Amino acid sequence: MSDIGINEVLAQMRTVTTQMKGVSPLPASEKSVPGADFSQILKDSINSVNEVQKNSGALSRSFELGEGNVDLAQVMIASQKSSVSFQAMVQVRNKLIDAYKDVMNMPI
Repeated sequence: MSDIGINEVLAQMRTVTTQMKGVSPLPASEKSVPGADFSQILKDSINSVNEVQKNSGALSRSFELGEGNVDLAQVMIASQKSSVSFQAMVQVRNKLIDAYKDVMNMPI
């Protein structure tokens, strides 16, 4: 196992933070379309969360197998990204269900 100093971990976290600041939550094609299809945006979001989880699983597997190019900091960051993105998707799902229930309970 590699010996990771706290400064290296902090430097990697700062790098990821600066990279994430430049990342847009929606692709440029969806920003320019005023009437973007909601179902397509939702599907793309779910696929994005799925890709993050697959990447996290692959990094974890590589670390567990002892591959030299993966360190613990990468695995932990990928795991946290996966967890946060999944929790965000769960909250979106919960809000959609609440909205659906509100619409279904509206008087006609």
